[in-house]
Amino acid sequence: MAQTDPYIASDDIHPIDIVEAVANHHAWEFDRLADDQIAMVVEGQWRSYSLTLAWSPREEVLRLICTFDMDPPADRLPLIYETLNLANDQVWDGGFTFWAQQRLMVWRYGLVLAGDAIASAEQVDTMIAGALMACERFYPSFQLVGWGNTAPAAALDIALGETYGRA
Repeated sequence: MAQTDPYIASDDIHPIDIVEAVANHHAWEFDRLADDQIAMVVEGQWRSYSLTLAWSPREEVLRLICTFDMDPPADRLPLIYETLNLANDQVWDGGFTFWAQQRLMVWRYGLVLAGDAIASAEQVDTMIAGALMACERFYPSFQLVGWGNTAPAAALDIALGETYGRA
């Protein structure tokens, strides 16, 4: 990520400007929705992931939300929730939830930048990569539980270890 550092010179740079620099570095298409929010779609191995990053100056948090469509049969939802709990036990830096009304699987993470801390491009890149790796890792498990009639614990057994390479 050092390649973006020359473009980030000011100590007063906005966190979303840093996200935009990272997106440009990876040649990801993005849409700056507002001064404090940016959205992009990143192709993964299993599917496309929608990422939204938003800066909250009041909380001093850069929040990342990574979503993908998932519409499991209603009778499988309790097992999906159990799978989410088991998956969240295996991760340290964020967590999954399911937004039933929108039919979206969601990975959430917040980078706290309290006390006028400034995010580095490397931190933002790592935050986005972590979200993509978690989604890629657990996507097959969610699919097996939702449509493959696999029990949550058994589905998590096939969850890939940490993925290496590029998203």
